[in-house]
Amino acid sequence: MNALSGYGSVEQRLFGYTQDGTQVHEYTLINKNGLMMKVLSLGGIVRELWVPDKDGRFVDIVLGYNSVEEYEQNTGYLGAVIGRFANRIAYGRFQIDGVTYQLALNDGGGKRPNALHGGFKGFDKKVWKAFDEVTPEGPKLQLRLRSHDGEEGYPGNLDVTVIYTLTNENEWKIEYTAKTDKPTIVNLTQHTYFNLNGRGKIYDHKVFINAEKYTPVNENLIPTGEISTVEGTPYDLRKQTTIGEAIERLKSVYPNLKGFDINYVLSESDDRCEKFVGKVLSEKSGISIEVYTTQPGVQFYTGNYLQGFQGKYGQYYDEHTGFCLETQHFPDSPNHKNFPTTILRSGVLYHHITHFKFSVA
Repeated sequence: MNALSGYGSVEQRLFGYTQDGTQVHEYTLINKNGLMMKVLSLGGIVRELWVPDKDGRFVDIVLGYNSVEEYEQNTGYLGAVIGRFANRIAYGRFQIDGVTYQLALNDGGGKRPNALHGGFKGFDKKVWKAFDEVTPEGPKLQLRLRSHDGEEGYPGNLDVTVIYTLTNENEWKIEYTAKTDKPTIVNLTQHTYFNLNGRGKIYDHKVFINAEKYTPVNENLIPTGEISTVEGTPYDLRKQTTIGEAIERLKSVYPNLKGFDINYVLSESDDRCEKFVGKVLSEKSGISIEVYTTQPGVQFYTGNYLQGFQGKYGQYYDEHTGFCLETQHFPDSPNHKNFPTTILRSGVLYHHITHFKFSVA
């Protein structure tokens, strides 16, 4: 146990072994108020996150599995750090300084010939080096990984650090940094699925997203390159509405869609400053999440492709049993000059922060 009196604690245990025999450890972070987060060294996966509801009972508000074997499959990317490039890149191709790079095509084969979430073995499938400590801010877990030149087609050796802090202000703070030894692309995010009731569908959750614009996509979920206003579209979530109502409104305009899987453009302020992304609330549990980030965008995803995965507590995760707010750069950014750049060069530090703030209504 790593504990600093009054500031929380961290405990470590062996969780299991990967198929190649690598140890996976689980770290339990508890802040001074009793909020608890369990994180795996595999993929930086957040397996449990317990926060109090309106009656003072603690609820695990994230989707997850019980074993390493399930997480090595993890087709839904439950709880994981995503990299080297979160979201999609059309045809897995991009250029830097006139050189074309070809990435692994792992998104739907011929139907959707894209690179998705870092490839066949992205950061979600890697065992990270983990270092824990307790500070006055709260318990922390630092995760480190080297992504080698050529992995999944990406150029450059990339050294990545992700720090989770379960703050004593009842926040989950995520800090991402990365350095490269030659030009590459980087877009890191966190793919936790939240369910503020702890189980069931998310239709009763009320959502507000503080964005006036979004990036429309084609049939392969690749941005067209436009940055469009949400005004007059079903993507307008600037007035709080239930996720169920929002999905029905979306389907009435786009019958082929199962739910939200879209990137919102956040205010174009200095990316060193955190922006208010939005808020999700469950009146049933009273639990709410507010999100803040230095990233230029957020992908709102309503778990449309969860198809009967069995997870913790015997639950089955099918469509709309969890939602993600993935703070990020825009999908397919390397192929759109009008999007914020995702190119990282030697000597430059990639650095972003996201806060998830938990409270009770």
